[in-house]
Amino acid sequence: MELNQVTLPVNNMPEAVEFYRTLGFTLIVDTPHYARFSCPDGNATFSLSLHSEAFTNSSVIYFEHEQLNELVDDLLSKGIEFEQLPTDQRYLWKEAILHDPSGNKIKLFWAGENRLNPPWKVS
Repeated sequence: MELNQVTLPVNNMPEAVEFYRTLGFTLIVDTPHYARFSCPDGNATFSLSLHSEAFTNSSVIYFEHEQLNELVDDLLSKGIEFEQLPTDQRYLWKEAILHDPSGNKIKLFWAGENRLNPPWKVS
């Protein structure tokens, strides 16, 4: 079984689409109420769903990139704001934190071998 996609709620579709395109994702479906993107690497996709009512989304979406520092520098130069710049975490990942225009939390990270094989992996 493979994860197909994650869908995030947004309250302004054009603004959200522009934000995710700026992050480097490829828009593959574009409607007034729904957008879908492919990731630059691999076969993963994610989508956005327009919500006219107020919402709270406590989920966090993670996007992995080996050259995390360079990616963050590039995004900063494009005006993307970060809550946290790349920081080494105690669980052996390096993470940067930002939010999309609708408030969805995003972590850009690099974990390398530790993503699937941390020292505390269950055997």
